[in-house]
Amino acid sequence: MRRQWEPAMRVAEQAGCVVSASRAGQPEAGLWSCSGVILSRSPGLVLCHGGIFTPFLRAGSRVLTEAGASFLPGDSCGDDLRLHVQWGPTAASPLGRVERGRPGLCTPQCAGLEPSPPARHRGPPLEPPHPAELLLLLSCPDFRAHFASLFGSEAAEQWRFASAAREEEVSEDEEEDQLRALSWFALLRVRHGLEEEADLRGPALAVVPLGTVPKGTPLLACGSPFGSFCPDIFLNTLSRGVLSNTAGPLLLTDARCLPGTEGGGVFAVRPAGALVALVAAPLCWKAHEWVGLTLLCAAAPLLRAARDALRSLHPNTTSLAALLPPELGAPWALPLQDPGPLWAAAAVLVEYGTVWGSGVVVAPRLVVTCRHVAPREMARVLVRPTTPKSAKIWGHVVFATRETSPYDIAVVSLEKELEGVHMPVPTEHFHEGETVSVVGFGVFGQACGPSVTSGILSAVVQVDDTPVMLQTTCAVHGGSSGGPLFSTSSGDLLGIVASNTRDNNTGATYPHLNFSIPITVLQPALQRYSQTGDLGGLRELDHVAEPVRVVWRLQRPLAETPRSKL
Repeated sequence: MRRQWEPAMRVAEQAGCVVSASRAGQPEAGLWSCSGVILSRSPGLVLCHGGIFTPFLRAGSRVLTEAGASFLPGDSCGDDLRLHVQWGPTAASPLGRVERGRPGLCTPQCAGLEPSPPARHRGPPLEPPHPAELLLLLSCPDFRAHFASLFGSEAAEQWRFASAAREEEVSEDEEEDQLRALSWFALLRVRHGLEEEADLRGPALAVVPLGTVPKGTPLLACGSPFGSFCPDIFLNTLSRGVLSNTAGPLLLTDARCLPGTEGGGVFAVRPAGALVALVAAPLCWKAHEWVGLTLLCAAAPLLRAARDALRSLHPNTTSLAALLPPELGAPWALPLQDPGPLWAAAAVLVEYGTVWGSGVVVAPRLVVTCRHVAPREMARVLVRPTTPKSAKIWGHVVFATRETSPYDIAVVSLEKELEGVHMPVPTEHFHEGETVSVVGFGVFGQACGPSVTSGILSAVVQVDDTPVMLQTTCAVHGGSSGGPLFSTSSGDLLGIVASNTRDNNTGATYPHLNFSIPITVLQPALQRYSQTGDLGGLRELDHVAEPVRVVWRLQRPLAETPRSKL
């Protein structure tokens, strides 16, 4: 597994950098910083997030939302703007992980921390910050359009994209500036330093064409949490995940990023290290729920916009357009990603009146979901398969567990067969620590289809040596209930997602701690119903032993009140 990721890790770290902006002669005014991607070393071209430039815009941040604005020239910012770019040392370890650090304290920002004893690091120091100039600010209009359609509805006030956590103080003006700049990026030219390393950094960066990466594809995010604060420690921090969902050039990944990673690169594992996207917003909340997904802008349309802007700005910048990284494909003839996993197509959207959730196809005319999605037997529900998106099939609930049952399950019989759906294979065994995936219609499901999130099977809870609950670290959101939990390696169906975790004291929901019903609990009863139409096996789910009920109450049978926050 590690060997699979190493080539992409090398490319990501070679391309990663930190960009900082300040006012000339005004150190008290502060420092703004973000992550960036080195697109070319000769000349030194860097793409980073545009949010750090809002304090310097001559016309204010409102210019970013003017109709038709797709790029702004570098002189849109004041003359007092000073930019610096910092990247890792040229020397790399045999495993491709850059060894960084220097004796003593790492950077001026960290000097006030006064570690005791002083931290000592071996390996070459970071490159010092190098001056850079702003060539242009650019935005992808298609990204902005999809963002408006997903987040600009009547429920827009539920969403928040500020870099700071909810409890931190952020003024309304600052949050408004961040929102306006969310889809903007900046192209910089480093004056000196990168050209000398052009022959030491391996093959040139390449870009994945838009729409060629399917959901569930492994991705590697590379950014520097907290920007220019202590880059000796945080520069080019890596995070693994998958492509969770797409809406045109607006992408979502479950790779975990932090404030300061805006502008960082997101790379494919195959072809090794090809640039897929840049981080637009590392954190977002919906109401009181941390979504646990990172918002990305696809790199290909951004670079197309950059080429067009460079050609139209000034004769001196026209030649730079040809030096931006190419998109993969002809004439390079490099292989693109394989089609998405077949098992993902087994997930369906289940709608019951105004209630909606997820489900999984277990037979050509049979869908399993949660009781709280389809709560009433004989109720008519609408099922929408993943493909084609326009298809819809009616069905009725043939069984739903009672509210007193620990197993939150409903079974839907369809009026006609679902065509072209790969039927999942139910597993017979569970392996704690294995890589798993959840497919569900949470968050954006009704707008752009199911999301895929990855994690591990963190616990298999057993009663009398029989699995009764599965716990995973996949990001699960409202609307994912009833969706399938799969083994990523084998594609076998492991369980049905039943819930994530809520803190009853604060109301906060934690997407990365969730629970599923093992398919081994359901499979004998489902097989019996499919073959004979007998619901007896399913009815037994309402009469399980007390130890199973205790497990699903998420508490131990103690005499005193549990202190758990679950």
